[in-house]
Amino acid sequence: MTSVYGDIKPEDDYTHPLGPEKNFNDSMYFNFFDTKKNTGGFLRIGNRANERYAEVTLCLYLPTGEILFNYRRPEIDNNDAFDASGMKFETLEALTKHRTTYEGTAVFLTDPTQMADPSHAFRNNPHKPVSIELTHEAAGPVYGSSGAGRESPDPEKEFAKAHYEQHMRVAGHVIVDGDRIEIDGFGLRDHSWGPRYWQNIQSYRWLNCTFGPDLGIMVTEVRPTADSVTQGGVIVRGETIQRITSVDIDSTFEDDSPFHTGMKATLGLDDGETVTLEGAVKSFIPLRNRREGLVTHIGEGMTEYRLFDRTALGISEYLDQVE
Repeated sequence: MTSVYGDIKPEDDYTHPLGPEKNFNDSMYFNFFDTKKNTGGFLRIGNRANERYAEVTLCLYLPTGEILFNYRRPEIDNNDAFDASGMKFETLEALTKHRTTYEGTAVFLTDPTQMADPSHAFRNNPHKPVSIELTHEAAGPVYGSSGAGRESPDPEKEFAKAHYEQHMRVAGHVIVDGDRIEIDGFGLRDHSWGPRYWQNIQSYRWLNCTFGPDLGIMVTEVRPTADSVTQGGVIVRGETIQRITSVDIDSTFEDDSPFHTGMKATLGLDDGETVTLEGAVKSFIPLRNRREGLVTHIGEGMTEYRLFDRTALGISEYLDQVE
């Protein structure tokens, strides 16, 4: 049985009853990386049924450096399933085993930075058919919180009341325009629900990598405002976790740009030990979210991480408010 750190229950691994908040969001996210093939990606569905749409995101990092990307906002009127615009997530065994599939298209980007202007990128690049079928099985415990007992004084300002994560082993295939890539690797998944706007925090840094069935890491630094910060994360060794209690991230960026290229994170652990996580971004795409004139930059980097004597691919996600 999968271990659980926190108050997450098996029923939390499915969709949740809709809350009364206009901005109620129920979302699942899965990333995967096959380090030997230098490839990976992520899939996300965020159901915003009270606003009558879902956010459906696909990102694939190809071995040759190109990126395939798609984003859709299909209309939905319920929160019964994660199933929209050709993407589907199935819970095969709660807290242990999941299947993700996709049948559709994605824009093929030889210069992924074009996605800083999505309209231009989608109009001026070819679109290719994509088929995905992946099985995600637990490679570590579930950790997180349901948010029970924590009041939301203002749902308009909430970001992630309920949230949990889990490191996974991932196997299956990705087919791009008839070319099949077998996937045998690792990744991380998360599930969150409750009111959310992407503009409700100043910034965050989210670093994660699953090096194998015996080692994974997740680091988070969130700035709700310019003058406040929360830090944390875990190192996962098998079925046990060690809490990260302090985070100091030294990041590098492209000149005059929010596009991150690498980082060095000095991490304090709950036993007093200090460890270092180093990352070099191998493939990068800038994404954005807009609401009521506000623009949020979300940089997604397939990142080669080094922790202890281990090296593997994972994701580094940097969010900043830019307008």
